[in-house]
Amino acid sequence: MSRYILKIDCQDEKGLIYRISDAVFGYKLNIVKNDEFVDKEYGKFFMRAELSGEINKDEFFKTLKTMLPEGANIYIGLKDKKNIVLMGTKESHVLGDILLKHYRDELNANILAVISNYDDLKELAEKFDIPFFCIAYDAVSREEHEKKILSKLQELKPDFIVLAKYMRILSSSFVEQYKEKIINIHHSFLPAFIGANPYKQAYERGVKIIGATAHFVNNNLDEGPIIAQDVITVNHEFDWKDMQRAGRNVEKMVLSTALDLALEDRIFVHKNKTVIF
Repeated sequence: MSRYILKIDCQDEKGLIYRISDAVFGYKLNIVKNDEFVDKEYGKFFMRAELSGEINKDEFFKTLKTMLPEGANIYIGLKDKKNIVLMGTKESHVLGDILLKHYRDELNANILAVISNYDDLKELAEKFDIPFFCIAYDAVSREEHEKKILSKLQELKPDFIVLAKYMRILSSSFVEQYKEKIINIHHSFLPAFIGANPYKQAYERGVKIIGATAHFVNNNLDEGPIIAQDVITVNHEFDWKDMQRAGRNVEKMVLSTALDLALEDRIFVHKNKTVIF
């Protein structure tokens, strides 16, 4: 028996749950789990349900469309592994963590490839038998560099792209082609401490909290819809290298959490914010 994920977001109105449940019952599906939320400020209804049974997805979609308010967004997908591409530069901590989870079969995804603008991560990717593609941007324009990456992505056809410390700003035209499909991780020091060594700057300022944010990428640098965040405390006994190690641990955990939520179809995006079940 197949398992499906049903996601609906639409304007809230009376009788939505009844109508959706009636459609589910009509297709002889079983509701394994169900979550709902209404954003009262915008009058927006969100629902995620796990279903079991056998259906023609196109027919079920058309049925739901006739029962829901105009403009309703409906997603029906099999509950199975998604395909992802990892992008990195030189830092290996978050990339290595994801590769290790995949190796232990703890990641609900197939890793199609690692794409990088340097060769530094090639050996790491190859240790896990993951295809590695170095697309360098030396001596080529930003536009040409992105064209080469997009060409490879179009060949691979990933469901999500994970920026595992990929240290290159993506253009708006690139992001638009993968809207709400690119996940990024960054430390919590932005915008206070920028540059090559934010942890040293934070140490010199006596920072007491280190955190990380995972978010979808949009046209505003590091301002996309937030998926997951966490913090840890540090004290005067930490030097800047201790802080960096602690920060990298938080980044691994936060990106891993965000990726799991995306792979399980638990995220809705609305008004540059997320609703997560």
